Amino acid sequence: MDLRVAAAAAVHALVDRGETLASAESLTGGLVAATVVEIPGVSSVFRGGLVVYATDLKHSLAGVPEELLADRGPVDPDVARALAEGARRRCGADWGLGTTGVAGPEPQDGKPVGLVYVAVAGPPGSTVRELRLSGPREHVRTESVTAALCLLVDSLRAVSDPARA
Repeated sequence: MDLRVAAAAAVHALVDRGETLASAESLTGGLVAATVVEIPGVSSVFRGGLVVYATDLKHSLAGVPEELLADRGPVDPDVARALAEGARRRCGADWGLGTTGVAGPEPQDGKPVGLVYVAVAGPPGSTVRELRLSGPREHVRTESVTAALCLLVDSLRAVSDPARA
């Protein structure tokens, strides 16, 4: 699924359900929010987003536990989950998306370029996906956003159709 199709699918599903979305982004630097707001009708479902590029802001703005960041660093599946949950909680949304990873061009804290975690948090709980992406920085960021939006769409469908869960 391409970026715009994923964004439209997510927004339309949220509109149909009357539910809201927020994001907390690290490596994507606001690209989730920017992509979602391109879709007509989004104002009824998108609450807002946090760009928490700096590690300390992941804690102070998004509510990621300091101990988690100190023990594992910012590129971790549980950090992605905490970002999604923090976006949901801090922005008062039904659903939250979180992104963290290494876009490049250099590894970060021993984590390879292209290692990304995307997460969604919603009424039934949270889910994290690990991505191993390759290519230039722009590609890693774009594919991360697409994956986060696809994860949201999958989660919304699973809630609508419990047999898919």
